[in-house]
Amino acid sequence: MSNVTKDISRRSFIRMSGAMAAALGLAACGPAQEGTTESTANSDAGEAQNTTAAASTEFGSEGKLRVGMEAAYAPYNWQETAENEFTIPIDNVEGAYADGYDVQVAKMIGKALGLTPVAVKLEWDGLIDALNGGQIDCIIAGMTATDERKESIDFTEPYYDGTYCLVVRKDGNYTNATSLADFNGAAVLGQKDTLLDEMIDEIPGVNHLTPVKTVPNQISQLAAGTCDAITFDSANVPGVIRANPDFVGIVFEEGKGFSESVPVNVGVAKGHDDVIAKMNKVLEAFTSEQREKLLNEVVDRQPV
Repeated sequence: MSNVTKDISRRSFIRMSGAMAAALGLAACGPAQEGTTESTANSDAGEAQNTTAAASTEFGSEGKLRVGMEAAYAPYNWQETAENEFTIPIDNVEGAYADGYDVQVAKMIGKALGLTPVAVKLEWDGLIDALNGGQIDCIIAGMTATDERKESIDFTEPYYDGTYCLVVRKDGNYTNATSLADFNGAAVLGQKDTLLDEMIDEIPGVNHLTPVKTVPNQISQLAAGTCDAITFDSANVPGVIRANPDFVGIVFEEGKGFSESVPVNVGVAKGHDDVIAKMNKVLEAFTSEQREKLLNEVVDRQPV
């Protein structure tokens, strides 16, 4: 297979990388939106953290479904300044709204539960604590149900099965790579506390760099040439290439890439089995065709 370049279609890339499966969905991790800076992402998250010091409340309090997300990880979730038919309010950032694939899933779940979804903007590493502290009702933020996370919270069935790949510079040494083995000796950068970092150890002989806090920082490091490659969610690659035309997404030959697909699940605090059952009923009702259509629509309107 060949590299993913700027002019390859979104649909082709996602199919080539195997990012379509299960009912509804998206891939795992939760950084900030492509094209933003780390300082901007951290500033926005800090604003959200400062304004979300509300006391713990019961699930669905005041008829709201409070959905934790970063609102900074297109095409899964991102922040808008104006309301439209696709958005929901960000409850802890005045005058802000959230859009993205996760947001549309939140709308579907909210409708089934008889609740109005609102986003609560938080940093990735604060989502589980916020859930267990009662500040949010659920996490819909591209989070994978790992064994470690299952010790703290419960999860629905997957609403997406994605894949991961590597992104490199066009002028680098790895543009013709077709397997993980081709990255032997490469300096590869991931995102802290996510599978985007853990997966790097599958690369034989890799120079596993100290992970950074956000995806925008991954992108800036690659642009600056301080690493050879960054790990990336395959569904995000068309957007990052559109914003960074000097980048290339690597498509691995079958069986020569990362070992597993990456399911994405809704996180719910323990003790809400009835709620999870209702959420699963919603997620199981969507076909792969409906999921693909929704993803295509979201990618078409995501910010550059």
